Amino acid sequence: MGKTRMALELAGSVRGARAGRAHWVALDSLQDGELLPQALAAALGVRERGGRAGVEALVHALGTRSVLIVLDNCEHLADACARLAATLLARCPRLRILATSRETLRVPGEVVFRVGELSLSPSGEDHHTAELLGSEAVRLFLARARASDAAFELGPGEARTVAEICRRLDGLPLAIELAAGRAGSLSLPGILHGLDDQLSLLTDGRRTGPGRHRELGAAIDWSHRLLDPLERVVFRRLSVLGGGFDAQGAAAVCADGERPRDGEGHLGGGEYLDVEGSLDGGHLEGVRQRYGAPRQDGIGRPGDAGHPTGTAGQRATAHSPVRPEQVLRVVCALEAKSLVVRVRGDERRDGARFRQLSAIRAYGRERLAEAGELDDTWHRALGWLAGRAAGAVAAETFPDTVEAPLRQEQENLAAAVARCAARSDDRHFPLAVALARLQYQQEQLTAARTLLSGVWEQVPDHEDRVAALALAARSACLQDDHDAALAFAQEAVAVGRAGRQPARLANALDALAAARLYRGEFSEAVAVFAECLDVVRTLGRPLDLALCRHHLAWALLQTGGIAQADALMHECLPELEASAPPGQVTAALHTAGAIRLAQGEVDAAERRFAEVLLKTPPGESFHALYPLEGLAIVAAERGEVERSLRLYAAASAMRRRIDTEPEAHWWGQVEAAVARVKERAHPSGVSAAMAAGRRLRGARLVTYALRGTPLGSTGRDGGQEARPGQGDVIGQPPLTGRESAVAELVAEGMTNQQIAAHLGLSKSTVASHLDRVRDKWGVRSRTQIAVRFAGRAAGPDSGS
Repeated sequence: MGKTRMALELAGSVRGARAGRAHWVALDSLQDGELLPQALAAALGVRERGGRAGVEALVHALGTRSVLIVLDNCEHLADACARLAATLLARCPRLRILATSRETLRVPGEVVFRVGELSLSPSGEDHHTAELLGSEAVRLFLARARASDAAFELGPGEARTVAEICRRLDGLPLAIELAAGRAGSLSLPGILHGLDDQLSLLTDGRRTGPGRHRELGAAIDWSHRLLDPLERVVFRRLSVLGGGFDAQGAAAVCADGERPRDGEGHLGGGEYLDVEGSLDGGHLEGVRQRYGAPRQDGIGRPGDAGHPTGTAGQRATAHSPVRPEQVLRVVCALEAKSLVVRVRGDERRDGARFRQLSAIRAYGRERLAEAGELDDTWHRALGWLAGRAAGAVAAETFPDTVEAPLRQEQENLAAAVARCAARSDDRHFPLAVALARLQYQQEQLTAARTLLSGVWEQVPDHEDRVAALALAARSACLQDDHDAALAFAQEAVAVGRAGRQPARLANALDALAAARLYRGEFSEAVAVFAECLDVVRTLGRPLDLALCRHHLAWALLQTGGIAQADALMHECLPELEASAPPGQVTAALHTAGAIRLAQGEVDAAERRFAEVLLKTPPGESFHALYPLEGLAIVAAERGEVERSLRLYAAASAMRRRIDTEPEAHWWGQVEAAVARVKERAHPSGVSAAMAAGRRLRGARLVTYALRGTPLGSTGRDGGQEARPGQGDVIGQPPLTGRESAVAELVAEGMTNQQIAAHLGLSKSTVASHLDRVRDKWGVRSRTQIAVRFAGRAAGPDSGS
């Protein structure tokens, strides 16, 4: 009935508001209500910290924040959604939940807004064209018809035909869109006649279902019948990808690889079974002979001897194997027919992504089963996902520390893991580890450890077990479960030593050293990191070698081995800055700054911390905390009492908001420095500075932290000293009003997509405005734009 679209519209209007934020949680692919808290936590970016998990982690993260959560498609999880909603609403006073569902949740405080069908034109013959065209349903049909065919125009008397089409479809938006999508290939009377032919069909095959379901099922079924044979094959095979798909995934799953086994739809000679179409004449005789079908109008009916599949009234037909290069073109054709929708997102980073709506996907799954292709399609999907997961592990020595390649496929990966578990498929282990790695990186640690504990016993003597144990150790570290972390890591190393793959041993050693660090066993951690470095040297992977040197340098710094740590950072930092992911670069720069502090080089430390802050994306981030705290220590060393206290309070408040704990050794340095400056100030001055610091957030905080900081580096860090004030742009043209508006929204942390929606522009126009802002201000990153705008808006004395 359009519930999802209405909820999206509302969420979009709330998202940019200063009073609160909206979060979207799609539940149509989640089948287990017990996993609802974890799914919600993942969608909200809630991390499991300090022993909190599940509902407790959600309650802690939401707290008293003003938040709107949209739970989309709740009907199949109504009980679980009701329990979770009641708990969260009772404990989070400023939380609001919008649920789209075909039934109410019956939660205290629930207000039900029933979404009815679109308004229809009056029936009868004595109404003017203006009356017929005024209904919501007719307006939607005309808009979608013109989108499908730019030359579409209503002919004389055709307004009545459109009104009748909409009445036959009960004003259902999805059905109307599907019918209107045919305006480019069929006449309006042809569309109406097509519906007449199909009104008796049901989505679920029963004639006693609700009328609206009958009409919607008829619209989907009729649209499906109008597809050509190749489109029908791709359409139904896409239905296994409930989490959406890109061009690569669609080709991997839909294109025919190895021929199916006999009895599963394979006709031989490059022919595959199709349903509801016509036979290619050249293959008719061979197919007829194989299935014993004497008739000229079909191969056979379900139940006929030798008939492999099908439903009553359908004909089984042959189609040529689908080639990979055909799939993207077909996906685009299905999108034009409203049978596939494009997913909003950053296409420049992730590429175009598509999905099928849940009702259409359910229909496609039925057609896939009827065609006898369900097992083979899943076989290709599992093989594709497992191949990507295995390729990522093979390419990385430390796969847990880099962004997982299957990030966009998490829903598909979860469905694949469930299918493998139910069928004892040997791909269960690598797929489960890949899913657990994603959960670990999202800090859904309980879910990750539960999944891993269920799979590593499947391979007790296999080297693959090393990856699962190392990942479990890292997850336990973040949960402060130090004994379990050490036990997992020690077992991973033992299995790794018995194997013949040094990369896996190195990964296990790195996990063991991390477990030692979390326990405060710094000397033991140094010894393990040193062994790991020796192993990595044999691999010939410069980036992994640099990463391992950085880890060893950080451990050495905790033991007082400052000179050794400094030498290691000089070796590894150029490689990390050139090739490592952003998170690893910022961590290394912070380590370099901490070494400078330990050496008493305050100015050099300040430059390093400022560099980390500039490389951190806008918004509150784990990576911004350490440089803010480092700058607080720098200010303390210089006797800048108020600045030190403000930065310390701002960082502490951010840590509470994003619920993250610092490493004990580092936090001890921060606390000691702040304690020294507190001794130099009156208690009232300390309270005022701390209160002002807690009010600093976002771009204003970054601007304050960087104010007066010379950016750049000198001496042993290389590079040239940047002059104070170098960031000011003099003599360059001012921003236009639109450019200034775009810069302001960047400073608020919006993406290009969100800015485009907020200002009513296209993403490409927003990108062009940002390019001009960068040129005029002489900056490169979004963070620098945010800092520059915030500094311009705040003025020289702002900060409280």
